Amino acid sequence: MNEARAAIRYAKATLDFAAEKKAADKVEKDMRTIATVISENSELQSVLSSPVVKSEVKKNSLNAIFKGSHEITLGLIDTLTSNKRIEMLQEAAYKYIILFEKMKGEDVAFVTSAVPLTADIEKKILAQITKMTGNKVTIENKVDESIVGGFILRVGDLQYDASVANKLNGLKREFTNSL
Repeated sequence: MNEARAAIRYAKATLDFAAEKKAADKVEKDMRTIATVISENSELQSVLSSPVVKSEVKKNSLNAIFKGSHEITLGLIDTLTSNKRIEMLQEAAYKYIILFEKMKGEDVAFVTSAVPLTADIEKKILAQITKMTGNKVTIENKVDESIVGGFILRVGDLQYDASVANKLNGLKREFTNSL
């Protein structure tokens, strides 16, 4: 099964259960924390994706890092670990946030940029996305210097990649194919 589709299914099941237990807001805060911590920590990303590190070690590490999280959040970590899919925790957290915002009639735009967004640029992006989607939108900015410049915008399942790294890869493919 496609990783993104599986992450959506885990996120949806978690959201449904959290909504039933009236804890969707608390779990959403946990998911934002998980998404941020994993995206900012390359060592944690390596541990989660490593086939050498045992599942139990990954689970214990995540439980220690996210100690104090809601029991539903810890249940998701446990479920992903036992199903040997813990590497998709960050993606499941992103999908949970998106689904939760849609449930509230809002959208979350994930903007990856080489430098932090200024308030002026953030306003312009918000205006364009609000016009496109018709929903209230919030922005989550992630800084990733490897994209060199430009930005990558994700709203729901849509992604627009205007990064310099993507354009350079496109040129590289063109040159390679024309030889």
